[in-house]
Order: sequence, then structure tokens, then C-alpha cells
Amino acid sequence: MPDYHDDLRLAHVLADAADAATMDRFKALDLKVETKPDMTPVSEADKAAEELIRGHLHRARPRDAILGEEYGVEGSGPRRWVIDPIDGTKNYVRGVPVWATLIALMEAGEEGFRPVVGVVSAPALNRRWWAAKGAGAFTGRSLTSATRMHVSKVGRIADASFAFSSLAGWEAQSRLDGLLDLTRACWRTRGYGDFWPYMMVAEGSVDICAEPELSLWDMAAPAIVVQEAGGRYTSLDGVDGPGGGNAAASNGLLHDELLGYLNQRY
Repeated sequence: MPDYHDDLRLAHVLADAADAATMDRFKALDLKVETKPDMTPVSEADKAAEELIRGHLHRARPRDAILGEEYGVEGSGPRRWVIDPIDGTKNYVRGVPVWATLIALMEAGEEGFRPVVGVVSAPALNRRWWAAKGAGAFTGRSLTSATRMHVSKVGRIADASFAFSSLAGWEAQSRLDGLLDLTRACWRTRGYGDFWPYMMVAEGSVDICAEPELSLWDMAAPAIVVQEAGGRYTSLDGVDGPGGGNAAASNGLLHDELLGYLNQRY
């Protein structure tokens, strides 16, 4: 199996640089915020963080392609870095500390591009999570100060903690009834949103989570962290990996039942 240690170390360097840039502008009274064509906000910090990461990658990995939320695709080839400079921009611009920089490396294989390295860094929470293919998932502040993560062993929906982001997207896909049935069946339900529930699934503090509409940069890094922690990360159709435009993550034991609820309209 390939050794991704150097790529993982680089991803941490990229995250360190992004953390410094985003924290410098967090809660700034003069923060500039624009509305993108899809009606979602983008701040000057989103753009600056992605530019910073791209600049580092141009120097350190000039042959690798880059896909970022703010500036699209650059380059081609079997290796692609996937970046979300600030996952949770709406939180960021309102001063809510639940946001993170997501950095993943994806490699081409027989089943298409798959994430092999992922770092999720949430500096306002003073938390970071990461994983590399075949090497496990960890949380801590650095590669030398880390704790290995494992998903929970909860085996019944009635005992499960479920996290989701909002209701609107589920209703638009006619999946709201299934979602509500799932919330009634679970032990506990909370709307944490964005990257955080996937990291809690990896840590074992949440058992299942799902979102109805996502982009690749939202999913690539969380997907490998969940998978390397022993969990499953699929589309709502049950296809493994972050390529389906939506996501369901679990400790693995509850995954089929989770998908059953969210697809019951079919």
C-alpha cells in the first residue's frame, strides 16, 4: 500500500497556514462578504485561504491538480487536491465558531477518484482531525500529539445519536417524511451541521448523520476520516465515497437502516 505520510504532513502545513489566515479575520468588523451566483455567501477570508493553499501546492506539488470551492479546477492528472477553504461560511461571517478548512488528496483508481488523505481543521474550536488511507484516523493538534479515533459500537437505531444540518433540503427532495421518522426512532437528534457531525461519527460521539445536497469539496476530507475510523461514508443511494452529491455517514452497524429511512419514499 502506498505511504501517504509526506502528503499528510503537507496537508497539515496547508491547514496551519489556512488557520492563521482565517482566524486573523474571524469576527473582524470590516470583513467583506459577497453573495455568489448560487446565493451562498463568500468572504474575503474564504478567497484568501484558498489562494494561500493553492500557492503552497504550486510550490510543493506542481504536478498535482487542484479543485477548490472558490476558484474551480486547475491542472489534471491522477492526483487532485480538493479544498474547501471555509466549510461553514455562514457560521464564519456571523461569528459562530463552527467552521473548518477541509483539505483532501484524491487519487485516480479503477473506481474513479478516491480520497487518500484528509485534514479537517477547526481553529476556532481548537480542534483538528485527519486520516490517510490504511493508516487510521486521528484527532489532536499535530501529527506528534494525536489520539486515534474509532466509531461507536451502537447497534440499534433506538440507541443512536443522529445529526443533520437542516430540514429544507430534505423537503426539496421529498425525503422529509423519512428524515422525521428517523428522528422519532433515534435516541437523540441534534442539528450540528457542516463538517462537525462527520467528525463526531469518526470519534464515536455521534452514530449516524446525513445531508441531502453537498459538493465534492464538502465531502472528500470528511469521507476518508470517517472511513479510516471504521465507519461508512456513502451517498444516499449507498454508493461508497464522496462522489454522489449527498452523504450518509455511520458507524457501519447502522448504515443500511439509516439509508432505509432516508429512501423510504422509493
